[in-house]
Amino acid sequence: MSSLKNVIHRRIHKERSQPESRKKFGFLQKHKDYVLRARDFHKKEETIRKLKEKAAFKNPDEFYFKMVNTRTVDGVHKPANRANKYSAEELLMMRTQDMGYVLQKSQSEKKKIERLSSTLHYLGNRPASKHIYFADDREEAKEIRSHLSGKEASPHSRSADMPEIIKKTAASYEELEARKKRVNTLERMYMDMALQTELQKKGRKRKLRDDELVCPTDRPVYKWRKERKR
Repeated sequence: MSSLKNVIHRRIHKERSQPESRKKFGFLQKHKDYVLRARDFHKKEETIRKLKEKAAFKNPDEFYFKMVNTRTVDGVHKPANRANKYSAEELLMMRTQDMGYVLQKSQSEKKKIERLSSTLHYLGNRPASKHIYFADDREEAKEIRSHLSGKEASPHSRSADMPEIIKKTAASYEELEARKKRVNTLERMYMDMALQTELQKKGRKRKLRDDELVCPTDRPVYKWRKERKR
């Protein structure tokens, strides 16, 4: 019977449009518009109810640190100004510690660059392997020589591993260039931090000459020379 119900033609009920006499009042609200408006109204009503319930059961002795560390500006909570949290001596000490860390990383990168450069130099100038063959007579020596010449002329003797070697060498050179750029960045960062530290110290400042400029990252980190006092 359900299939016969679907076959029978049914009248399509449409919602009426806005009458001509009421056009001046604007758009005529349909049922779907009312449903959306009602759902939004009840959602806001439920939110207000929950907030009232939360405020009613609130503990009057409850305390948060943000109650004293924030202030209300135009109805919005903003954290208090903490610019003077650290003193000048504490800021100088923290900057000095940061400089030591940057200097240590720069020295470590330089050591890695030296090891990688020496490895690449060895790969580029690696001498050819030499083997000594012993023969009992001239005929055996000729046979060994012909065998070695044929082995060197064969295209599969050394070309099998060449693509992999070339790929690894190229990756090593890319790593070397990246480490050099990182060292330059660390040195510039150290110089900027050292300049800011010197400017924070007390006393008269002057600009250094070209002969007085020394890259501090070239100095050893934990090697100090004791000078004898006269």
